[in-house]
This record gives sequence, structure tokens and C-alpha cells, in this order.
Amino acid sequence: MNPSTAQAEVMVDELVRNGVCDVVLAPGSRNAPLSFAVHAAAEEGRLRLHVRIDERSAGFLALGMAACSRRPVAVMCTSGTAVANLHPAVAEAWQAGVPMVVLTADRPPEMRAANANQTIDQHGLFGTAVCAFHEFAVAERRPGLNAYWRTEVSRACAAASRGPVHLDVPFREPLVPDGEPDWCEPLVGRADGGPWTVAAARAGSALTRVRSPRGLVLVADDRRAEEAGAWGERLGWPVLSETGGVGQAGGAAITSGMWLLGVDDFLADHRPDQVVCFGRPTVFRAVQNLFGHPDTEVLLVHDGEHWPAPRHDVVEVAAHPGPPSGATDSEWLAAWQQADRKVTDVVRAELEMLPWPTGVLLARDVAAALPPGAQLVLGSSNPARDVALAPVRRSDVTVHRNRGAAGIDGMVSTAAGAALVHEGRTVALVGDLTFLHDSNGLLLGPQEQRPDLTLVVFNDDGGGIFSLLEQGEPQHAASFERVFGTAHGVDLSHLCAAHGIEHVRVTDRAALPTALRSSGGLRVVEVIADRADLRSVHERLRATVTATFGT
Repeated sequence: MNPSTAQAEVMVDELVRNGVCDVVLAPGSRNAPLSFAVHAAAEEGRLRLHVRIDERSAGFLALGMAACSRRPVAVMCTSGTAVANLHPAVAEAWQAGVPMVVLTADRPPEMRAANANQTIDQHGLFGTAVCAFHEFAVAERRPGLNAYWRTEVSRACAAASRGPVHLDVPFREPLVPDGEPDWCEPLVGRADGGPWTVAAARAGSALTRVRSPRGLVLVADDRRAEEAGAWGERLGWPVLSETGGVGQAGGAAITSGMWLLGVDDFLADHRPDQVVCFGRPTVFRAVQNLFGHPDTEVLLVHDGEHWPAPRHDVVEVAAHPGPPSGATDSEWLAAWQQADRKVTDVVRAELEMLPWPTGVLLARDVAAALPPGAQLVLGSSNPARDVALAPVRRSDVTVHRNRGAAGIDGMVSTAAGAALVHEGRTVALVGDLTFLHDSNGLLLGPQEQRPDLTLVVFNDDGGGIFSLLEQGEPQHAASFERVFGTAHGVDLSHLCAAHGIEHVRVTDRAALPTALRSSGGLRVVEVIADRADLRSVHERLRATVTATFGT
């Protein structure tokens, strides 16, 4: 057996022993040893193999699977710029604490010194965006390497509990198996089938400064929604989420929380003394303003070392909230619930008066049409906001968003990955630019597993999010469309046809529920909209909510 084959087979075996069930592979020459090894393991039923042509899509597919399964997923690629294409997914995984093991093949040192073809400096390429990095020594035919290879894979999998890790593996030719089974030492793992090294679980700290009966829970990490909801309910605090009422459980959940945080007249009498935030808040400026208020103390439930610090004034960080304790104020929660019902009613009524589709109304309709147990994946631009502003409550669905680095790239592949590990239907709501940014996510080989995924594309022909920001103000109209609106005019039906993907265009609201009924597989439901009135629609909704509490 040649050294490259031996190393690759041992590494794949040790990945499986450390709980890796899914591997995403992008094809290449230098990573051929890993490709042969992971294919053999998949044929034996030891893991599931997913092959993608484009490394960026491969990275986000792995991200989606890891984020929603909460298990480490490995992604493998060849050397050179292929590695750089994984960087966006690695950055998202780092910010969101998603367990990924990135294995990149590399040229051996003598080829790097010669500046060989397809050679770049991969040492520490991802910089500070990984929890751990290790460059393996080039494999040789000598005793002792089995333990070394297994130790480093075990170390990487343990570190991946906090986020992505990078293993760079220089392979020397030959890169393909030679058919010889002999090696100078047994290439076996532990007799019990477990990891070479078992890392002890880290002790989780708990918050100690929760003290006020007038507090608030903010759910920014969708994976902890159930935990946050139950904890807030026992404490008697309102529970607000960056996804509104979608994916939230518990009697203290507030559907219209993101509206209420923007109403100064309401907050004047209902500003919390403390906010306990689960995860990384990213979407709404009203949340940042709440965290920055001098009368509100911010506590963070975050199990990573690199926690977010909104306004740099977080007073305590812990991995868990701890048991609820202290006095409760029943009138406090009741006041938030009364305001929630009021805002939900006025927003729902106002939406029914608007022409269809608008982003918020479409988000409401999509969320309402989901079957129980479904998973909703949200694009990182307007959809992530629209769902929070939609007056709908669904505690029987789960939500995923790429809110670590909050980029729009890779969302089609992320949704596909999420769908592959979810037991039930997955629906993704994305904008047209987000969809086009990862159209390679539609590219599936004939032997690849098809996700049960319906992609709902809100197509307003460009960057609608900018209409709602300062760039969209009337004084910037002369430059807006060229550098922010960025209309593209792409016929999505042709793009889907080229990939052999079913495409449905919905022009009538009544037809949407039928279009969302999936027969399985990957489908695209396109909803055409006009950006021209987007800013005025949001201003109208905001004015209606504000007037509800006006004096």
C-alpha cells in the first residue's frame, strides 16, 4: 500500500469513529486518495457521501447539514483555489459555531518550493476563522504514523464542537491505490470501534446575574429556540425572536416582538431591566438599540470563546442560562402579551389591504402553509426580516438561517444540506439575488441524493433590501438602480430547465398553497414582485404599528 492511500484510509476511518456520518466531496486530482477512501467507506455503508462539482456549494452543503443535524460534517477538496472557494462557508461556520471538518489536499513541500501548478499557500488560509488548524506531515512508509494520523483527526473532531477546523493534507504521488494491502504496521483503530482519543466534555457554565422580574429573552440562535422559550416561560419573561412567531414555542413567546422593539411609546413604560440573549443577534437595529440603552443590562447565552458583544456592554456570558430563579411579575408578561395581540391584529389587517405579493405577506403565507414538522430555511436578506415582521405563529416548525456572517452566498446549497438531514419537508424562502448567487446549488449529479426541498424565490428583479436602507432614500435615486438595485432580468424558468429542476411561477395568492405542496425532490416556486413600492409599504406598516401606541 502506498503512503497516500494508507493515510487517507486511516483518516476516513477515524472520522467515522468520531461520529462523522456525512462527507461532502468536491472532485480533484490531489485529493484522489481521500476520494477513493471516502467512496469505499460509503459503499460499505459507514457514511453518506455527497459529491458537488463546485467547492463553494460543497462547503455550504456541509454547513447546512452540520448546522441542522448538530453533528460534525466533513468537506474535502483538492489543492489551490479550490480551497479558497471554501472560505465563505468556513467564515459562516466560524461565526455561527457550526461543527465542520475541512480537509484540503495539498502539494508536498518540494512542489510548493517549485511553485508547481495549482499550488497556493494553504497554511492557515482561513486565518482566525477556524477553531484549529493542522498541517499533516507528508506520509511515509514507517511505523508510528497510524497513531499520529488518528490522534490529529480525533483532536480536530473534538475542536469542531466549537466550530470549523482545518486539516491540510499534503499528498505525494502515487495518489491512487496500488492494490497492495501490506503496510509496515497495523492500520487499525481502537478495538471498541470508538475514537482514538476521547475528549472530555467541557463543563458548561450558567448565568449567575439574572435578578429582575422585568426581563426579556431574545432568541437569536434558532437552534436554541425551544430551550429559550421554556426558560423564559418559567421565569415569566416575554420571549422575543428574530424570526417572530415562527419556530418559537412556549406560552411566553411574543409574535410581534421585532415591531414592539421599534415603538418608543411602548418601550417608555416597558423597557426591560435585563435582556438574556441566546446566540448572536444580527438582524434588527431595534435590537441593537435595546442592547445599547443604559437602563438595560445584557446577558449572553453563548458557548463559544468568541462571543458577540453588542455595543461592547455585555455583563455576563455563559454556556447555559441556568435554572430560573428570583421573583416574577405576572403583570409584566401580561402587558407584553396584550401589546403583542394588538400589534398582530393591526399588522394582519393592514397586510390584507396591500396588493399581493409583498415580502412580509408572502413570508406569512409561506409560514402558514408549512405542514407540521417542516423546516423553514430563510435567506439572509429580506426574508430573514420579513418572517419576523409577519403576524404568524408556528411553534410546530423549525427555522434555519445563516446568521453567523449573514451573507447571501451559498443559500441554495445550505438549504439543500439542511433538507438532507431533516426528517420531513424543507421550504426555503430566498430573494432572487440570493438564488442567483448560488445557482450552482441546483447542480446535482445523477447519483446524488435529492433533497426534499422547495425553494420559494421572491423575485423583485434586484436588491430589494437596499430600498429599505439609507441608500434607498429619495435623494439617492439617481445612483440607486445601477449600483444598489442591480436589476438582472434573468428568466429563472430557463435556469431551472437547464438543471432539470421543476419550476412553478405563482402570480396569484390563492395558487400559492397548491404550489407549495411538494411531491418530493428539488423544486423552485417563483413569485414575481415589484420593488417600486417596497419602501412605502414598510413605512406604512411601521406607521400603523406606531399609531397603535401613540398618545
